[in-house]
Amino acid sequence: QVQLVESGGGLVQAGGSLRLSCAASGRTLSNYAVGWFRQAPGKEREFVATINWSGDSTYYADFVKGRFTISRDNAKNTVYLQMNSLKPEDTAVYYCNTGSYSDPGRYDYWGQGTQVTVSS
Repeated sequence: QVQLVESGGGLVQAGGSLRLSCAASGRTLSNYAVGWFRQAPGKEREFVATINWSGDSTYYADFVKGRFTISRDNAKNTVYLQMNSLKPEDTAVYYCNTGSYSDPGRYDYWGQGTQVTVSS
């Protein structure tokens, strides 16, 4: 199991930007596809974006297309989620996980995540 730690969350005004990081420890992340997910209060966890192991293939949920960008730096063992034009409805705890599944139910383990709060 690759241990992942999410960071970079915070409080931002609507229209602002944040960059989240997903860092791995213990094992190299470069062998894995990585996905970002989020869970808003009272809602189910949902898929946000995924990137393949080499970084040349990405896939996004419709509601973030054109606003969020997933990328990775395998030399730093880190995957990023650049979030622009943030909206209050983007408020959630954001999680990363290794794998290419968009269904959060396919994953058994989740880290602590990082809180993103967007004020209107």
